[in-house]
Amino acid sequence: MKKMTSIIKEQLKAAFAQAGIDESYARVGLSDRPDLCEYQCNGCLAAAKVLHRNPMELAAQVCGFLRNSSDFESVEAAAPGFINLKLSGEALSFFVRQMAEDEKHGIEQDECKTIIVDYGGANVAKPLHIGHLRSAIIGESIKRLGSYMGNKCIGDVHLGDWGLQMGLIIEMMPEGPITIDQLEKIYPAASARAKEDPEFAGRAHQKTLLLQSGDPECRAKWDQIMQVSLEDLKKNYDRLNVSFELWNGESTVNDLIPPLVNSLAEKGIAYESEGALVVDVAEPEDKKEIPPCIVRKSDGAALYATSDLATLEQRETLFDPDAYIYITDKRQAMHFLQVFRTARKAGIVPAEHTLTHIGFGTMNGRDGKPFKTRSGGVMRLEELLDDTNEAVYNRIRENREISEEEAMRTAKIVGLAAIKYGDLSNQASKDYVFDIERFTSFEGNTGPYILYTIVRIKSILAKSEMAFGAGDICPYRTPAEKKLELALVSYAEVMDTAWKELAPHKICQYIYGVADAFNTFYHEVKILSEPDEVLRRSYLALIKLTMDILLDSIHVLGFEAPDRM
Repeated sequence: MKKMTSIIKEQLKAAFAQAGIDESYARVGLSDRPDLCEYQCNGCLAAAKVLHRNPMELAAQVCGFLRNSSDFESVEAAAPGFINLKLSGEALSFFVRQMAEDEKHGIEQDECKTIIVDYGGANVAKPLHIGHLRSAIIGESIKRLGSYMGNKCIGDVHLGDWGLQMGLIIEMMPEGPITIDQLEKIYPAASARAKEDPEFAGRAHQKTLLLQSGDPECRAKWDQIMQVSLEDLKKNYDRLNVSFELWNGESTVNDLIPPLVNSLAEKGIAYESEGALVVDVAEPEDKKEIPPCIVRKSDGAALYATSDLATLEQRETLFDPDAYIYITDKRQAMHFLQVFRTARKAGIVPAEHTLTHIGFGTMNGRDGKPFKTRSGGVMRLEELLDDTNEAVYNRIRENREISEEEAMRTAKIVGLAAIKYGDLSNQASKDYVFDIERFTSFEGNTGPYILYTIVRIKSILAKSEMAFGAGDICPYRTPAEKKLELALVSYAEVMDTAWKELAPHKICQYIYGVADAFNTFYHEVKILSEPDEVLRRSYLALIKLTMDILLDSIHVLGFEAPDRM
């Protein structure tokens, strides 16, 4: 089905043409002054400059033709040349009924594209910590949004499972079984020792070379590290409701790196500089210096850039994707700029396959500094989840009598919503403060508030014994009802914009507005006690659509709703 703005635009184009104005000026958007109107067209301002006419006169002409439409309650020209539009109750209810009948509430599916979403990047031999939170949360929501819009999205964890870090761990590993807690301590200890003990560093380097050349003993230890690490990683990603279609790592492309580097050199794309092999990626229009991309160090070792290039080469061969989306800390922006440009220059990724990097900001504590434990260390992800769940659990037990089992089960669902919504409601590139007290509140712009709204609607629908359907939605009778319907009708536009801009925070803004509109409606309008059966059926159908849209939206954001709170 068409978006509401598309329907209005068609009528505007016809009115502009009747007024002798080029249809291209018939642009419409949501009004930024909802007290004056619901939709607004500014096209007469631009057209007046070209036609050397008074913009108010043009706007008045267009309005004269638009007033013949039954879709508008009011059509007004406003200084200096705006066209202000309010929808009629009939047009609004007709559109809302269509949304309720449509499986995806008016969303037009993309032409299905294959998209690789790279949003893991965790290192093996370490448990996940809060530094891994944003890439997992943002990446999962973008993958889900892309899939919801009709694409085939493939998530890859892209583990850090190769290189010198593995040699250091293998050299210090004790014999026999090992745990993730032991591995967590081994790497920093081995890294520190390598800086002070040249002989140890040499042995670790040798272990790295042996591992990469397939030495059975080193490979067996590496397999042991991977088994323990993956078990822990999957457990914690599961707690985040984050999943990956691919569990590949840097090791996956190890054998592809030497021929790739040789090819870059043979083609003349890479050249030697101070013993290293580099690729120039600077372009004439660059406003800042872009250093060359180093693909092989002077000691012959490959780098992250080389691994990323080989991974792109492998993905092109296996999946031939239409697009790539990488989600990492924004401090890696230069790295990806260099890699993307090298991939283009070398012909690894063709021009028609898009390459996008989303750089996210830092999650900070109340002091404005990167979030730490009370003792000042880096917090494990499972600790953050436990602390949040505990805060939600305490709120639940304060507010109502509920069994211990149900309270704990609900706390996990609501706690995850608190964390994910708290993160995603911020623009990805911005730093934000993780405030557990605010994020777990059942009031205000929070995940728990959204879930509480959904649970409230579930409760009303469960109490109703009346059959109803989408066709029962009537033209609005009250301002609160109209406010809710207007909040709902922009759903397809919001989701479309969020996908095009890769901006999950716009979905959060939208569902907060919907939840707020519903709660106003709930407090001002009788629903179950409405004596008029026609109205009651209409109200129930309207809030059912509200719930469905909220449920679909939070699923895209990566969390779910409980049955009770």
